[in-house]
Amino acid sequence: MVRSVPLYFSPDYVLARHDFDTTRKAQWTYESLTVAPIAGIEVRAPEPLTAAELAEVHEPEYVEAVRTGEPRELAESQGFAWDPALWTMVRASNGGAVAAARAASASGTAGSLSSGLHHARRRHGAGSCTFNGLALAARAALQAGAGAVLVLDLDAHCGGGTHSLLADEPRVWHTDVSVDDYDGYEVSERWTLDLVREAEDYLPTVRERLAALERAAPRFELCIYNAGMDLHERSGDGALAGITTEVLAARERLVFEWCRRRGTAVAFVLAGGYISPTLDRAELVGLHRLTLAAACG
Repeated sequence: MVRSVPLYFSPDYVLARHDFDTTRKAQWTYESLTVAPIAGIEVRAPEPLTAAELAEVHEPEYVEAVRTGEPRELAESQGFAWDPALWTMVRASNGGAVAAARAASASGTAGSLSSGLHHARRRHGAGSCTFNGLALAARAALQAGAGAVLVLDLDAHCGGGTHSLLADEPRVWHTDVSVDDYDGYEVSERWTLDLVREAEDYLPTVRERLAALERAAPRFELCIYNAGMDLHERSGDGALAGITTEVLAARERLVFEWCRRRGTAVAFVLAGGYISPTLDRAELVGLHRLTLAAACG
């Protein structure tokens, strides 16, 4: 059965002058849908977040730095050269993550072509992430009445920024299966982190973690899924030999089928995935389309 899936995107997602996969691939993925549509995907433009909404998760001084560019070191703490369009871009892309969470809560599944989220901290950016749309989306879901939210982070790298922002919130659980120890954090009952070093262990580890959640965790009203493709064996950052397109396609089916079986709404974003000498733009977009296809399947 093909599902109708709202997918949030606007050209504002790619406005910043800083030219990097994270700031461009939303447009590439959107353009691919105009050439080769995926049945069920309905593209919508999100409302950009306001400074006040961003300040519910981030320090107002940091939000203001990103808006104005001053102090410049703080405005560029995620690693991007600042320009005025950065403010428009990150308000839009983080607004898309929040909109996807709200839409998924109403309809079951929704997504946003957002990326560059899970490393951002309260007082600064990090690792190409300016604001933490995962934390913002989780807060929005809780404010709307969700009793329990799962953040499922399957980027190649760990989600330490999300941990720093939400670890004290008892209604949020976080499962992170990574292949690179960048941005690791201290684990707990609600905040697990598995570092996989061999490709053959990857899918079994994801399955085991999801099964453990079924045994130990409450019923989640919403899963916020950070769908990273940077662990692909030919990605430019985070690659693990043996993680093929087929492995990632199987992972996407596993995640969405698990959520549907549990009756858990799922809101997804793109997360990592990078062009390299052996992975071109079209192939990268194809990897991110795996998530869109599984969401509609």
